[in-house]
Amino acid sequence: MQRSKIWYVCFYDTPDSSENRSYSPAAAQKTRYIAQALASTGRTVHLISGSQTRGNAYQRGSDALLEKDIWLRKFSSWGMKNRLLRQLPKLLFRFRLFWYLLLQICRDDTVIVYHSLYYMRMIRMLKRLKHFRLIYEVEEIYADVEGNPSLREKELENVRVGDAYLFPTTALRDLVNVHGKPSVIIHGTYLAQPETPRPDDGIVHCVYAGTLDPRKGGAALAVRAAAALPANYHIHILGFGSEEKVRGIQTLIASVRRENGAAVSYDGVLLGEDYTRFLERCHIGLSTQQPDAAFNGSSFPSKILSYLACGLQVVTIRIPVVEHSDVGDVLYYYEEAKPEALAEAIRQVDLRNGSSGRAVIRALDETFKKELASLLEQAEMS
Repeated sequence: MQRSKIWYVCFYDTPDSSENRSYSPAAAQKTRYIAQALASTGRTVHLISGSQTRGNAYQRGSDALLEKDIWLRKFSSWGMKNRLLRQLPKLLFRFRLFWYLLLQICRDDTVIVYHSLYYMRMIRMLKRLKHFRLIYEVEEIYADVEGNPSLREKELENVRVGDAYLFPTTALRDLVNVHGKPSVIIHGTYLAQPETPRPDDGIVHCVYAGTLDPRKGGAALAVRAAAALPANYHIHILGFGSEEKVRGIQTLIASVRRENGAAVSYDGVLLGEDYTRFLERCHIGLSTQQPDAAFNGSSFPSKILSYLACGLQVVTIRIPVVEHSDVGDVLYYYEEAKPEALAEAIRQVDLRNGSSGRAVIRALDETFKKELASLLEQAEMS
């Protein structure tokens, strides 16, 4: 029996796209996984992407069937060389997104929204107009990342209009969901990869995969840790960010290699199968970030799950949201955000013990799908 349709508003594009649209690869991976879990309940899922092109060329809008019961809608986007004129295409894009949702969404529909400052007021207005069921996927409070207390109150006010929620941590749930509405915890993508043999070249390959944003601090710390590791360790950086941020990490890598002869490299941005295959050639995954940053009290570093799914051992900073998570017992920890502390934790990893990460991920996948189906049923009965 065909179940009801679901709208999923997010920033998404496929890894093989040539349109140069702005989105986070890690967030897109989680979005696709959740869409697949939704489709497995017998519902049709329509991904509505708010991603605009970062290039100079005009990109046409499109509708595409990604896989059974999962559709993707992208809107036309104007690339602009002149910075003074860029605001006009952004306003037009936002208007088209709003108008499309206003016309397409019905009162009985369920709308899942990946929380974003970009369209949070728009979503609140649409809910007032259309009275649909709103499930908010809240990954973090962006005001905490930006250090903006006045924005924080507005952000919390907007996301609290949800009827149900998806959260990465219990800490974020307790902060946002003050009225105890239905919710499910999902740390990230629970998709275990098949076991494959790792190359044995005598090198312990460590990988940091994620943002190059200096506010989160992880990439730079991983680079500096390379200087304190033995010669048979190599740290790989897979990072996304602006051209300025990429140049910054490349400059730091060159400096560390020149001064210490450390084995560390920037290996670009890898997506989809390329990303998975790269991880499977590594031994240790690094989750490095500033432990005292405000966003670490609620957001979960989804890279940890990607590492575990590919059979890597994981070294992470000890923070409550990670230590008390569903995967906390299978991780290695370091205590201080210092290169020497990280390097020491990396050296303590016993590679002779096989990772239990894949088994943990498979169990979490099964549990999440059951809880998600229950959440949808509760939302549809409300």
